[in-house]
Amino acid sequence: MVENSTSERFAMKLIANSGDGRSYAFGALKRVKNRQFEEADELMEKSNEAIDVAHNTQTELLIKEASGEEQDISLLMIHAQDHFMTSLLANELIKEIILLYRDRQN
Repeated sequence: MVENSTSERFAMKLIANSGDGRSYAFGALKRVKNRQFEEADELMEKSNEAIDVAHNTQTELLIKEASGEEQDISLLMIHAQDHFMTSLLANELIKEIILLYRDRQN
């Protein structure tokens, strides 16, 4: 059995946490559309936590690269970065949409 490289492990961690963050954010959006604001807040907190883990993973990779440790740039890593960026965008946009729903509620 071939052991995964450090880069592959980082990529998979980035994909998993980014995906969780995006899923929680869209779950929150679904709840807020049904006026379930408390549940939406809980899901957004989970989204933030998952995205923070993903961000820390990315930062760790960047620090390694900056300190001279060469990193593999594979299709998997590009895919992981794509997941991370779309999750960040989804999280930020959904936060704004939730604020709009709250304003309409008042």
